[in-house]
Amino acid sequence: MSAAELTPPEAALWADRAGLPLPGDRHAAVAATANHIHSVVAVLRELDFGDTPPAAAYRVGEEKNDAAV
Repeated sequence: MSAAELTPPEAALWADRAGLPLPGDRHAAVAATANHIHSVVAVLRELDFGDTPPAAAYRVGEEKNDAAV
């Protein structure tokens, strides 16, 4: 899939290829949902996590509370 938005006919085609044929009245809603998900994922891909360890490295109770109140 390219960076262009998914059209309702393309959504129907991809759903059919995945074995999930859609009724005609659902094509636009599925395309809109797929486009929204794509836009959210695109924003997440732009984030720089730098030295952030993976979630599996987090241990409850080991955080350092150094904020002033």
